[in-house]
Amino acid sequence: MSSTSPVYADVPLFPLHTVLFPGGLLPLKIFEARYLDMVRGCLRDKSPFGVCLLKSGGEVAKPDEPSVPEPVGCLAEIDQCDVDEFGILLIRARGTERFRLLSHRAEPSGLLVGMADPLGGDVPLEDSTHVEKFGACAEVLERIIATIRERDPESLPFLEPFRFDDPSWVSNRLSEVLPVALRARQKLMELLDAGARIDVVHHYMQQHQLL
Repeated sequence: MSSTSPVYADVPLFPLHTVLFPGGLLPLKIFEARYLDMVRGCLRDKSPFGVCLLKSGGEVAKPDEPSVPEPVGCLAEIDQCDVDEFGILLIRARGTERFRLLSHRAEPSGLLVGMADPLGGDVPLEDSTHVEKFGACAEVLERIIATIRERDPESLPFLEPFRFDDPSWVSNRLSEVLPVALRARQKLMELLDAGARIDVVHHYMQQHQLL
């Protein structure tokens, strides 16, 4: 078990066709009863929920097709909540820390809850090769953000403050926006080494002539 934080018991889980990274932005429309109750509970208790990529099953669970989450996910804290004209909750959540599911079960409502063991932060960059690649990655991310801001400032998929001097932040944001397959994005999120994630995104951008 991680020595950084205690294990979280009975964390409500939200399995989705998306991968949430620490520091990531997650806007959601909430309409299913079990998730409306989950959001109310999280807001009342100021507690997080866990976001996991769906391994199998659907986001809307069916009795004959349970939602099965990937074992590594990211905790999310709700920082905005509104209601639209149809009574659907519009929330914005922020990724905080990764966790490994030790176990999970379905409540009678269909909501998944699990025991989550926090995985802690990334191993920092150490060698000069990673530092050089990180600098190139940070430049690309700055260009991406500048382009989005020029085109549509309201659609920026990142939360401020921007931390271009932080290898974990830069590699996480690039992992979110580069057009990689969901399973590959999951593997990038699971990496506990900032240098390893920098290596992968740098190699991808070289291959696709983004550097």
